[in-house]
Amino acid sequence: MNSEQFVVLGLARPRTPWFADVGQWATSAELPIEFVRCVSADEIRARIGSGRSYSALLLDEDSPGVDRDLLALAAESGCASFIVVGPNPRRRWIQIGAVGVLERPLTPDALHAALRTRARSVERVDDLAFRDRAGSISPLSGRLITVVGPGGSGTSTIAMAIAQGAATDPRNGGSVALIDACLNSSLALLHDLGDVVPGLPELVEAHRVASLDPNAVRNGLWVCAERGYDLLAGVRRHRDWTSLRPRATESAVRSLRQTYALVVADTDSEFEGERETGSLDIEDRNHLARHLAFSADLIVVTGRTDINGFSRMLRLAADLLDHGVEPERIQPVVIGTSRNPHLARELRRSLHDLLSTMSPDSETQPALLIPTSREISSIRHDGSALPNRLVAPLTSRIRSSLANVPIKRAAAAEPIRIPTTRLGRVS
Repeated sequence: MNSEQFVVLGLARPRTPWFADVGQWATSAELPIEFVRCVSADEIRARIGSGRSYSALLLDEDSPGVDRDLLALAAESGCASFIVVGPNPRRRWIQIGAVGVLERPLTPDALHAALRTRARSVERVDDLAFRDRAGSISPLSGRLITVVGPGGSGTSTIAMAIAQGAATDPRNGGSVALIDACLNSSLALLHDLGDVVPGLPELVEAHRVASLDPNAVRNGLWVCAERGYDLLAGVRRHRDWTSLRPRATESAVRSLRQTYALVVADTDSEFEGERETGSLDIEDRNHLARHLAFSADLIVVTGRTDINGFSRMLRLAADLLDHGVEPERIQPVVIGTSRNPHLARELRRSLHDLLSTMSPDSETQPALLIPTSREISSIRHDGSALPNRLVAPLTSRIRSSLANVPIKRAAAAEPIRIPTTRLGRVS
């Protein structure tokens, strides 16, 4: 007797013919499956999160709520996702995470063959599930620089200056993107764009159910001709972070890196997640900042020379190190320094000593000190190019720092052990 058994979750609109057929095949034992009918995508998420092991997820292409995040959740639990489509599929389902596509009318042989080749029999499930923590891995052609800092420390100005300098570097081919990833976004205002559409929410939303080609990605950014880069405007209200679904957000960042030679991100400096706070909501809110920081080739940490600004900058660097960021990927930039060489040397030495106590085994990049310039405040508001005395030293230092660190690649898939009590065997 064949002990092969599959437990299959299903979702389709009411009175969908194949949905009723699969239920009949299961109850009549025509196929060795247990078919669990679901009424919504939320029910699927709840069942997958319950700890029971499922072989496959069977979805109709017209089902509401089917997107990249749902398919990624199924994949992380070892559940293979299949989409049942008509003659002309509405989306490229494989590109957004589905394991396979089944055509209507669905037949028992076609479903059984798909389950046997791509899904796991519950009786034969292993005690290891494999998950790629960084999502689907694809080659990244562009490098990522993330700029973070306490409020009022000039992060947006530094991000703009880095992007402007990189745009003139022939090695980037004029292909540079600046993205506003702050929940209280300001780059649209600083570029005199107003309350613009499209922006980051629209780009992320487009990646929920599709993968965009480079031309489509560029169409979502604004050309800043005076400074030579393209700008992706941020969220228009702080509460819009709820629309930035984690997997779709990661896919949008990945598309930007595949489209541009260099991506510069101006983002928040809050990286707390469930480990630190016990709250999944806080981790979701900070997901964009966490992803941009932890996957960046270089993290520029900004600060000011007053005692409060200096302290907050050091605390931010300590947070990054605590979250596992390699010290050599941290580039401190201090704004508002004195033009007195002696004071500048003292400041640089003090900063070096303090950072060295946080990472005794390896050091951060040497700090860059930038004197205050009165004209920056007025220039950055009218969209004209930032002054060369700000851009040039940043460009030189960033180029040198990037050359000193290897390209940050997506983490390799690693096995995550699942307790045997959670395997949910079916006899």
